[in-house]
Amino acid sequence: MPPTEFSCYYVTKDAAGNIAGRMTTRPLGELPPGDVLVRVVYSSLNYKDALAVKGHPGVAKKFPHVPGVDAAGVVADSGVYEFVEGDRVLVTGFDMGADRWGGYAEYVRVPQEWLVPLPAGLSLEESMTIGTAGFTAALSIDALKKHGVEPGEHEVVVTGASGGVGSMAVDILAKLGYRVAAVSGKPAAREYLTNLGAARILTREEADDRSSRPLLHGQWAGAVDTVGGNILASILRATRYGGCVTACGLTAGHSLALTVYPFILRAVSLIGIDAAWCPLAWRHRAWQRLGDEWKPPHLVQMGRVVELPELPHYVAEILAGRIMGRVVVKIGEE
Repeated sequence: MPPTEFSCYYVTKDAAGNIAGRMTTRPLGELPPGDVLVRVVYSSLNYKDALAVKGHPGVAKKFPHVPGVDAAGVVADSGVYEFVEGDRVLVTGFDMGADRWGGYAEYVRVPQEWLVPLPAGLSLEESMTIGTAGFTAALSIDALKKHGVEPGEHEVVVTGASGGVGSMAVDILAKLGYRVAAVSGKPAAREYLTNLGAARILTREEADDRSSRPLLHGQWAGAVDTVGGNILASILRATRYGGCVTACGLTAGHSLALTVYPFILRAVSLIGIDAAWCPLAWRHRAWQRLGDEWKPPHLVQMGRVVELPELPHYVAEILAGRIMGRVVVKIGEE
């Protein structure tokens, strides 16, 4: 039987608008309604989680709030036949850690449609090292393949390459045989990205063309862009005929200033990637691949495991851009 209370990282907002987060214990009955109760073993830290911890209004929509867009654990109670007590499962995205209490808690309660059975090739810890970041990378790579971008002589460029999504994209693409050019603003990331399989490392300045030229020399077969802004515009202007660029982030800006020339003269495709609400069929296919032929080979090097009470320190680190790879948050015991 599940306990009557659970511990969690609890974010509150007072009448003056002050945001505060702390470890506390709450009644199990405060969890939102749902089909399946999951005892959480691991979660992870994404940039979106850090914003939720700080009470960003675009993420944390109501208070009190429990952040955490990812969770992996064991079914503790179920009202549906698809999942039974003891099943090992994971959940990423949807409204987890945003409109609904998320994974920084010993228990989560979610609709059964949100749950993915843990792939046979992954442990619970590995699934959260991958988490939303690796899932987003897998969706991006799937889009490149659907648009005909296959391994060959021309490079695929990954921006924000030392971050969570970028690291996962570099690792998986290199495993699949692509020549990867990795863009990072962190000088210390060069050795890290080379070890993940990047064939070439570019500085942020090398990828960020500030000229007014509508087209640049076509060098990229495709791209996984995690930062947006002028870097995304630069990548699009430098993509070869028939290439594909995926976009999933906006840390470098939400505006896109360029002409239509890359699209109408080079037939370049720009594909948006949404990991939160993508169709269930895509979700299950991506996770099966991540547990099998697309399993990132350097999960140990990319991930570090921290305890939930350490969360504030790592939130500050990720917001300051000082995190490379993935932070896995240990919640409970298997």
